[in-house]
Order: sequence, then C-alpha cells, then structure tokens
Amino acid sequence: MGADIKSLRTRIKSVKSTLQLTNAMGLVASSKIRRATEAMQKSGAYAAAVSDAVSLLVASPECRKSPYMRQSEGARTRLLVIAGDRGLAGGYNANVFRLAKEYPEAQLIPIGKKAGDRFGEETLSSEKCSGADAAALARHLCEEFAAGEYDRLGILYTQYHSMLSQQAAVKWVLPLTRDENAPTRSVLFEPDAAQILQAAVPEYLTGQIVAAIRESFCSEVAARRMAMDSAGKNAQQMLDDLQLSYNQARQGTITQEITEIVAGAGS
Repeated sequence: MGADIKSLRTRIKSVKSTLQLTNAMGLVASSKIRRATEAMQKSGAYAAAVSDAVSLLVASPECRKSPYMRQSEGARTRLLVIAGDRGLAGGYNANVFRLAKEYPEAQLIPIGKKAGDRFGEETLSSEKCSGADAAALARHLCEEFAAGEYDRLGILYTQYHSMLSQQAAVKWVLPLTRDENAPTRSVLFEPDAAQILQAAVPEYLTGQIVAAIRESFCSEVAARRMAMDSAGKNAQQMLDDLQLSYNQARQGTITQEITEIVAGAGS
C-alpha cells in the first residue's frame, strides 16, 4: 500500500507540472492572438489591393504575351509549404503535411522550421518573416518562372476561419489568369500595361506570400491555444482522478494502521 501511495504522489506531481506547462503555453498563445489577427488582416487587405490592380492589368490585351501569363501543359510545379516554427499546435502541422502528400511531383519550398525539418532547410521563418525576406523570395521565384524553369506556383497554407476552425489549402498564384467573366473597365496605363505588369508581379507575389504566412501563423496560434486548453482540461481531470485514488489509498492505509493498533492492544 505504501508503494502505491508513493507512486500516486509521484504521478500527481508530474501531472501538476504538465498542467502548469499547458496553462503557460495557453497564456502565451492567447497573448499572441490579437497581434497575429491584426497582422493577418493588414497583410490580407494589402494583398487584395495588389491583386485587384494586377487583375486590371491582366485584362489588358497588351499583357497577353507577358511571360507571367504563359499557360503551359507541363507539370513542373513548385509549392511553397507553410508550416509552424514550433509544435504542440494540435493537428496544425500534420494537416499541412497531409495535403502536401497530394502533390508528390511538386518541388516543395518549405517555410517554417517544421516544414524545413520535413522537406529540407526552411526558406523563411513562419513567425518572424519580414516583408524584405518575402520580397527577395518572390523576386527569385518570378525570375525563374519568367525564364521558363517551372510551369506553375502554388502556396500551401492554412486558412483561418475562426478560433475553432482552420483548414489547410492551396492557392495557385502563377501563372496569372484572366477572369473572362470580370466586368470590363477602361483604364489608361502609363507608360504601358505590359511594363507595369512586369514590375507589379513581384510585388503581387510578395503580398500573396506575406498574407499566406500571416494567416497561417494566426491559424497556428489559434490551434495551439485550443490544443493547450484541451490538454489542460485533460490534465486537470487526470489530476482529480489521481487525487481521489491517492485519498482512497491514504485512507485505506490509515484504516489498516488503526486496525493493527486495535488488534495489538486487544492481544
């Protein structure tokens, strides 16, 4: 019985330690949510504005011969895969990796330490990526696409729907495509639409990359918060069960000691 009590005491101490850790990580995640959401909204608004401008350019007949509108039947695909820099975020990273398996022929470009661990050294940090870092990657990718080194470029990221819902998805960003159903607008470009498009595409791609990274990070923080809340509840339930078992074992020991004392006094 003594050994059981000692074992229960050790387990209670261990679970308490785990509970403190999950609570601390949950608080850290909570403190990051507001900033991550603001960054996601700002980068998303900028990416949408640049995308609208590029859509106007793409609709111009002058841009149809742009290398960025080259439609190829080839299957040379590059995929930016955005995962987290850290783990303990529920199924966040696993969902990204599961979707990446659906593109076995793609050349994967990892962003985030966990993606780097899985697919090779990461290109950018998913938490600390700067606009300048994303711009450098975007320029490099644009140059290689224009040179015909690959046929299409996608971004595998995690869409943020709410604190309870995040979903891995792929957004295709190159080649540029023209929306035939979009309303026509008369816009005058100076010096001409083709030159402006040539200069705008790297900025457009930078905006798409930054927006996807910011949205993925917001999703990661939300997933970690929910995972830590769930882990904390499970740890508390386990702690309550262990404490009950400990009290019962302790009570049994005390009862046995009293019985032995009474029996010894009566002999």
